[in-house]
Amino acid sequence: MQGWWAEVDAIIEKRSLLKHPFYQAWTMGTLTRGDLAFYAQQYYQQESRFPRFVSAVHSSCPELKVRQVLLENLNQEEAGPENHPELWLRFAGSVGANRRSVAQAELAPETVACVREFEALARDPRWQVGLAALYAYEAQQPAVSKTKIQGLKDRYGLSSPDALGFFQVHQAADAWHSEVEKRILLEQADRDPELKDAIKDAVRRACDALNTLLDGVCEAREICVPSLN
Repeated sequence: MQGWWAEVDAIIEKRSLLKHPFYQAWTMGTLTRGDLAFYAQQYYQQESRFPRFVSAVHSSCPELKVRQVLLENLNQEEAGPENHPELWLRFAGSVGANRRSVAQAELAPETVACVREFEALARDPRWQVGLAALYAYEAQQPAVSKTKIQGLKDRYGLSSPDALGFFQVHQAADAWHSEVEKRILLEQADRDPELKDAIKDAVRRACDALNTLLDGVCEAREICVPSLN
């Protein structure tokens, strides 16, 4: 493994979503259904736009093999009745946020900031920057999804396909997506070493944006949970 990639891993580890107070509260079972519903409303704004972030990187990438990978990712995100935004809406419904409440939700400033940051990264003229942002998101999803599933079952008594489906899909799919994205980014940096700093910066910005969204949820719900670390 290239030594510089250890810096990417360190950025994600330091900013891991599993270390955020909101996700720790999820694990401990101290969130209310209202907290989960508000989170579902806010996070949908990121999740429903994620296919467009993938599409933006796809459209700016000149390399066919990479576009094929991104196209497969995009198809999994959007194709058919089990598309990922739909799966999220089913989860939202299971915690008390019906579709109308999600569609009409007032967005927290931190949610808007997260979406805008991902849009900027995805549309960067250097498509590798956008891919690094996708990686920063998808690399965390298998572990995050596993933890969420366990929390929903053990702490909130939720085990239906609607409640767990989104996370079950991402626990498996994003392990593959992120591994392929990593290989591509490593190959690109081998060709152009100047990309290394851009990739690390994009990963840092994407992780910070996701944590900012969760900060907004905590602030809006007046949740204060001591860190487990």
